[in-house]
Amino acid sequence: MNNWKRLLVGTPIHTKQLSEEKLTKKKALAVFSSDALSSVAYATEEILLVLALIGTQAFMYSIPIALFIILLLLIVTLSYRQIIHSFPSGGGAYIVAREHIGRNTSLTAGAALMIDYILTVAVSISSGVAALLSAFPALLPYRVLIAVLLVIVLMVTNLRGIRESASIFAFPTYIFVASIIIMIGVGIWKLIGEGWQHFSIPHHTEHFSLLSSLGTTFLLLRAFASGCSALTGVEAISNGVPSFREPSSKNAVITMFWMSFLLGIMFFGITILANGFGVVPKENVTVVSQLANHVFGSGFFYYFIQIFTMLILFLAANTAFAGFPQLVSIIAQDGYLPRNLTKRGDRLVFSNGIIYLSVLAILLIIIFQGDTHALVPLYAVGVFLSFTIGQYGLIKFFLERKSQQKIWSKILIVGIGMIITGIVTIITGVAKFQSGAWMVVVAIPCIVFLFHKIHRHYSDLANQLSLQGQDPKQLIKVSPSKVIIPISSVSRVAINSIGYAKSISNDVVAFTVYFDEKQKERAVEKWKANGLDIPLVTIHSPYRSLLAPLLDYIDTLEDNERGKYITVLIPQFFVKKWWHIFLHNQTALFLRAMLLWRKDIVIATIPYHLKK
Repeated sequence: MNNWKRLLVGTPIHTKQLSEEKLTKKKALAVFSSDALSSVAYATEEILLVLALIGTQAFMYSIPIALFIILLLLIVTLSYRQIIHSFPSGGGAYIVAREHIGRNTSLTAGAALMIDYILTVAVSISSGVAALLSAFPALLPYRVLIAVLLVIVLMVTNLRGIRESASIFAFPTYIFVASIIIMIGVGIWKLIGEGWQHFSIPHHTEHFSLLSSLGTTFLLLRAFASGCSALTGVEAISNGVPSFREPSSKNAVITMFWMSFLLGIMFFGITILANGFGVVPKENVTVVSQLANHVFGSGFFYYFIQIFTMLILFLAANTAFAGFPQLVSIIAQDGYLPRNLTKRGDRLVFSNGIIYLSVLAILLIIIFQGDTHALVPLYAVGVFLSFTIGQYGLIKFFLERKSQQKIWSKILIVGIGMIITGIVTIITGVAKFQSGAWMVVVAIPCIVFLFHKIHRHYSDLANQLSLQGQDPKQLIKVSPSKVIIPISSVSRVAINSIGYAKSISNDVVAFTVYFDEKQKERAVEKWKANGLDIPLVTIHSPYRSLLAPLLDYIDTLEDNERGKYITVLIPQFFVKKWWHIFLHNQTALFLRAMLLWRKDIVIATIPYHLKK
């Protein structure tokens, strides 16, 4: 087993090498920005899918919608620049809210971010598979299986360490960015030569008629909310500042500006081309696939863009694998998640967080059958809620330091961002409520409730284990222990256990269950013939149960010998080959499970290793 682990994960890394695992700006851009950059593969399509409900004449509104989203991207980037500088320890909105708003608000931000990261993996992998299926439709029946396998590959890669995963994923990220920018450049050159082909702005009367309906206005807002999926992942850098090389804050800010610049260029360029070439959303064929086909034809460059689009969507999930474990480790340190999430694995990554994220994402993919359009409505609510909370906490932070220069200009920028992202949160929640956003709205308070239950457990545990106000000597329980050895027959395994039991106690009994009188007689005769000098307790089991009579016997002893420890010494032989396990019953395991919750019962196993 250990050899397999070393093959998949690699050799352990010494703790003192943690600083060497920090990321340069180039690698960090690939790790933390792939989610945001990959959203250009589906953000425009999500806008068009909603506008199609109005009619193709509404597609021309995708351009102003895209401009508003880019403006929002700029404001959010400026706001999170302040968060990175002010809170370089990572954790983003959760840490900001914890320090300057309140516990429940910070837990709400933490829950929203956790949901966003899980959805990032599910949506990104599903979108990557959709891009693959656009080029290879024959693989459509295997969509869910392919998506699950990709999550597992990504999980194993990240378990090998953040620096190694960054080295693997940096090349495809930069190739994708370059290929999309080249496609936009060539596409605009073709538009200039061929002219604008479809979706021109309608006449004034048509324009007025289109906007006159309340339902139409709502759909336009819903299209804006869908397009805001382009901003998911922007917060990842603020959550992972400790992963950057020093000066970590400066490097994180520079990386964030590059990410926002590239995201804005690609998102707006694809929206322009979709309008110019009259692209209409089609089932199982993405908008990017249609654009690549129109710009380059169905030759090499078309498949090149499809493959690297699939790869960047696959790698977008890697942003979550970098951010989610870091976030949940901070929440776990505060006592609101299991403490095993704070532990680093062999490769200095938060291995348990990576595994939990993978399992939850796989469950989502299976439940929604890898359908990107079914998953996307769940996507943006959590991230924009965390945007709003983070910026509100940052404003409170600035107000506490209002003596500093230029503080009011920072409050103005962050305040505008908070208002806009708050409005977007409401729009997204309302517009996508029936499409699936209600699940996120319900899930966030449920997760916060779970946080409090976990924290209450840890608090109760600490109180019960504390020695404060207690005399340790009075707590020490000194009493003779009775040892029970359950045996099925008189054998070397039983004799080995009896020898150990007599070394720790003078009160030892063996216990066996018989189903008929002949079986009992054989056991007693063999016991006497071997000259064993401890009592053998035999209990009849009319219903052929092995565990129930032993549990009844232990109950009787507990009633008669209150205040004493009872040690159940379980003899167990271990086979040499793994498949031999299936040739023997596992009574010892079931017995341990049954006794584990009993008070004053000590459970011990005496191993006997077989040679063949």
